Amino acid sequence: MNRNRLANLVLILTLLFLIGPFIIIFITSFSSEVSLKFPPQGFTLDWFKKVISMTMFVDSLKLSLKLGLVSSIIALCLGIPVAYITSRYNFRGKRVIEVITTLPIIIPQMVAGLVLLRLFVLMNIFSVEVTLLIGHTAVVLPYVVRNVLSALINFPVSVEEAAISLGASRLRTFFLIVLPNIRTGIISAFILTFIISFNNVPISLFLTGPGLSTLPVVMLTYLEYYYNPSIAALSTLLIFISAFIVFISQKLLGLSKLM
Repeated sequence: MNRNRLANLVLILTLLFLIGPFIIIFITSFSSEVSLKFPPQGFTLDWFKKVISMTMFVDSLKLSLKLGLVSSIIALCLGIPVAYITSRYNFRGKRVIEVITTLPIIIPQMVAGLVLLRLFVLMNIFSVEVTLLIGHTAVVLPYVVRNVLSALINFPVSVEEAAISLGASRLRTFFLIVLPNIRTGIISAFILTFIISFNNVPISLFLTGPGLSTLPVVMLTYLEYYYNPSIAALSTLLIFISAFIVFISQKLLGLSKLM
């Protein structure tokens, strides 16, 4: 009995540690105070109205959503073939490719952002939006490779060999046999990369330009000058958007059945 009580206590404390900050932000977003503090005083929805009507937040949200979507799709198009080749073939330089695809995870993103900034300044051929897209794709690509690689390792090679022995080409086998059977890894990789790209700060901080910033950078800049519940209201909206994305993924894509 004592062990059960201790386990329940640890579980409750862990949940409070994980969920507590979100609950505080949620409650604070309805405060009628002009400054961000807890516990709040009064109740109002004015901060939500203000956030929705502010052009800087709306434009940056659109940019972050577009970057997250496009960079995730590009990362999938690049990462799936890389994961397939490294999982199915042995060749010279395989270890080098594995190291290169892991570097963006190992290297601090502040360093990576500075390197990309210097590179694009020297090249001076891409717009700010394109440089952001390249930077975000580079950051999320390793997560695609790792997720898809794990799915491929768990998928028996014998199934591919059976399809090929029955007359199917390798390309046809890849699209009709392999991809449908690793869809769990692909879907989870897409969701993970989209969230990572959407929430990225270091790369975006270095690569943004005048009049073009992602939502996390705009929120960070806004907090330097204004410390009011509007940021809490915006954070609450983002939490619900994230929960909605996960819910839709489970219902429409069948992720809950696949995992």
